[in-house]
Amino acid sequence: MARRGDEGADPGPGTTTATVKAEAELDAAAVAEVPPEILAESLGQYLQGWWRRVRGGDSGVLPVVLAMAIVAVVFQIITPQHSFLRPSNLVYIFGLSTIYMVLAMAEIAVLLLGEIDLSIGSVALLGGVIAFKLVQSPSPGWPWWAAILMALACCGVIGAIQGTLSARLRIPSFVVTLGGFLLFRGILVVVLGGADGSVGVNAGVPNQTEIYDLVQGLITPAASWVVLAVVVVTVGAALWTRASARRRSGLVAPPASLTAIRIALVAAVGVGVVLISTANRGTTLHTVTGVPWVIPIVLVVLGGWTVLLQRTRFGRYVYAIGGNPEAARRAGVSLAGVRIGAFAWVGCGTSTAPSSVSEPSQA
Repeated sequence: MARRGDEGADPGPGTTTATVKAEAELDAAAVAEVPPEILAESLGQYLQGWWRRVRGGDSGVLPVVLAMAIVAVVFQIITPQHSFLRPSNLVYIFGLSTIYMVLAMAEIAVLLLGEIDLSIGSVALLGGVIAFKLVQSPSPGWPWWAAILMALACCGVIGAIQGTLSARLRIPSFVVTLGGFLLFRGILVVVLGGADGSVGVNAGVPNQTEIYDLVQGLITPAASWVVLAVVVVTVGAALWTRASARRRSGLVAPPASLTAIRIALVAAVGVGVVLISTANRGTTLHTVTGVPWVIPIVLVVLGGWTVLLQRTRFGRYVYAIGGNPEAARRAGVSLAGVRIGAFAWVGCGTSTAPSSVSEPSQA
């Protein structure tokens, strides 16, 4: 194969033009397969490499972004009074999307292992019911923080049990978690007194107000901007510090200008969310403004999951097992232990989803 330094060299005797052209095409294909940040030394080179990958069929998240834009435009047109992009509806979508964000984050841990957990939806609901039941007055009347910890512990135990059945007894996780999904759905029906049963909290009861605010509460506009500033500074410092450290160590790092653009995009998205959330979404008699508490809570959960998977030994073991279980086993990794731990973490993670609490009532 032709080397980079030999691009202008004479092909030599016995080398046909077709052979040289074929080798050049192979070199171009190999370069296109390499992520642009590995070869790019400037923003222009990065964009050129990214465009080559898009033209080669590796478009990344671009189709998702375009699809979201098309959906937004179409629904804005067909919705009565063109209300799809109104602040009230967008904030509702923000809050609703946090449910699926948390469930997706939790599911990633087992997907990296080549497994699957079909019970996350019912386990999330069960965790919410446990927390709601424990704070009911006058009995049992647990403190709200203790009720949340108990819900996390119960869901973690459920995940560990399912992980043990899959890892120790070699039952496919698809079968185990499908059975768990049906089992916990049935338990919810019994506990709630029917398929249409529900349990709620009262915003007027001191011990229940905190749980109500975690799902339905709003941050004041002033505090929303403070939270945004903290998030942007934290994310920006993390991105810049990591890229600088890799560059000092001689490792692959994106161009500094690209890192700055990423930080600016984070800030722009955050400003957009805060502006939409702090717009008046109420009526002439009732003003509703502020960022929902669930948004920063989910960002904290996202940060925690990122650190767990990318900055801990457990996370490295998860990636190792997902990549090559036999190689991980020969390296001394406990396959069963990591799998059980992953399912336990998934159980805890699902119980933090906002969907794990039913619609509360306000006094």
